Amino acid sequence: MIVGRFAPSPTGPLHVGNLRTALLAWLSAVSSGGRMLVRVEDLDRITSSVDHERGQLADLRAIGIEFVEPVVRQSERFDAYHDAIATLEARDLVYPCWCTRREIREAASAPNESPAGDAAPELAYPGTCRELSVIERRRREESGRPPAWRLRTAGESYSFPDSVLGTITGRVDDVVLRRNDGVPAYNLAVVVDDAAQGVDEVVRGDDIASSTPRQIHLQRLLGVSTPRYAHVPLVVGADGERLAKRHGAVTLADLEAIGVSAVDVRHELLDSIAPADVVFRWSDVPRSRWMIPAHWQTGRP
Repeated sequence: MIVGRFAPSPTGPLHVGNLRTALLAWLSAVSSGGRMLVRVEDLDRITSSVDHERGQLADLRAIGIEFVEPVVRQSERFDAYHDAIATLEARDLVYPCWCTRREIREAASAPNESPAGDAAPELAYPGTCRELSVIERRRREESGRPPAWRLRTAGESYSFPDSVLGTITGRVDDVVLRRNDGVPAYNLAVVVDDAAQGVDEVVRGDDIASSTPRQIHLQRLLGVSTPRYAHVPLVVGADGERLAKRHGAVTLADLEAIGVSAVDVRHELLDSIAPADVVFRWSDVPRSRWMIPAHWQTGRP
């Protein structure tokens, strides 16, 4: 019996791509006799909104997704994340980093392949601040800019089976554990929360599959189990690009305004996932990206 989860960030309304991923997570869980959890990833209180959270939960219910209450909010779990960082710090696996995003992007633009050919994670950190001298570290401290805190790694590589993509292999870099504003980082928070909630299947978009080896590494360091993963193809517009407002009606509110009900959306999404006359199986889920219906893009029912 699978314990699945859907974990949106409440920074705006869910689009149909988000809803399709949530529906897949729910179908997989309930078809096993299990249950689905919803976790609100509201780490950043500046961009997150309680109103957006309410709207997202209402949209999930509107397309028939049932989930376990109460909903867990990451903004209420900072102590758990800080405890995990302290555990890693006690093993000398944490260090301060003053690099800017620009510096990291510039370093990541260089070829980044290991001799074995393992893929590097997106924007892999080059290790600039890992072994600073005492003088170099003091100079950065005196700049007044607070550091982020990173995990000290050794370029470990992990392979894992994905229910959609097959076997994925990727390398680990020195991932951020706590941002320079004191907010715990995504990769650490999801590992801590999935373990605490007993999640054993994670369904999410294939655009973040490269982060999974980082999370597996953290799971092993923290002594928690690794869930099963399913990274599903994104939903796209007519131009083949990931959904955006330019593609027309992409939220339930947009679609309702042109006469497409939430029930209609549910049926359309289910049809895009698997045959209606079979029990849900990951082997039936299409491996290609799904293009939203033409009338959703043009605004004509």
